[in-house]
Amino acid sequence: MSMDMDASQKEKLRRIRHLALDMDGTIYLGSRVFTFTVPFLESMASAGIGHSFLTNNPTRSVSDYVAKLEGMGIKAGEDNMYTTSLAAIDYIRDHHPAAKRLFMLGTPSMVSQFEKAGFEACADDPRDVPDVLVVAFDTTLTYPRLCRAAWWASQGIPYVATNPDRVCPTNEETVLVDCGSLQQCIFHATGRRPDIVLGKPDPTMLLGICRRHGLEPDEIAMVGDRIYTDTAMAHNAGAVGVLVLSGETTLETALKVAEDARTNPSPEFYPPDFVVRDIAELGEMILAAKC
Repeated sequence: MSMDMDASQKEKLRRIRHLALDMDGTIYLGSRVFTFTVPFLESMASAGIGHSFLTNNPTRSVSDYVAKLEGMGIKAGEDNMYTTSLAAIDYIRDHHPAAKRLFMLGTPSMVSQFEKAGFEACADDPRDVPDVLVVAFDTTLTYPRLCRAAWWASQGIPYVATNPDRVCPTNEETVLVDCGSLQQCIFHATGRRPDIVLGKPDPTMLLGICRRHGLEPDEIAMVGDRIYTDTAMAHNAGAVGVLVLSGETTLETALKVAEDARTNPSPEFYPPDFVVRDIAELGEMILAAKC
C-alpha cells in the first residue's frame, strides 16, 4: 500500500489498458457506492483505460445489472458487463457449437440472457432432451427442476456450471444456497460433476474480456477484494492481480497469503501483484506509473 514502486511494478501498471472490476466490496459495499468510484472511472477513462464489471452471480441478466449500476449513479453499458452467464454462453458456443436447446437451473432473468443469445429453454419433460445442461445460482429453484437436472446429468448430457460459490453472501438471517451446493447435490445423487465450472477463479471471464477487447492477458488487471476468487483468477489467466482492502479481505490476511507463498512452493492461493487501500489508490498508482 505504497506509492513507492520498483521498475518492474511500474512496468506492470504501465502496460494496463483495461480494468476488470469486481463489484461488491470494490466499487460499492452493499447498497452504498464508494465516493471515489465515479471519479476513479472517469480518471481512468481520461487516461485511455477501459473497464468491465465482473460478477460470479448469474441471477440477473446483463441489462438488469446495467440498470442496477445506473440506479447507483455508475454509468455502464452492456459492453461494460461480463457475467458468468456470458461466460457460459461463450463456452457453449466454443465447445458445443451445434447446441441450441438448454435445460437451465437459473432465474428467469438469467434464462432471458441465454434466450437473447439465441438459445431455447427446454421444459421439465423427459421427452424434451437438451443439448446442454446449465446449472446456476437459482433463487427460483423448485424440487422437480432439480430432479430433472440430476436426470440429465445422469444421462451424460454436456454439463456446464456457472460458478463454484457454495453460498451467496447476505446480511439476512438465512443461508443462500448457491451454485456450488447445487452441483454437490447433483453429484451426490448421480456421481456426475460438471464438465466445467465457470466463474472466478476460473480464467474464462478474464480471457473472454481479453478476446472482446483485443487484449493480451498482461494488459488487463483484475481488481477485487477476494484473494481466493478475484486475484486467483488473475493468476490463472496470466493477468495483473490487484487486491483492494475495501471489502472482505484484511491486510493481515493478505500478508499471511504472501508469507505462505514465500515459504510454500505450491501455495493454495497466490498473492496479488498489488495490494491497495481501494481503487482510488490504484488509480493514483496507475497514473503515476504512466507519467
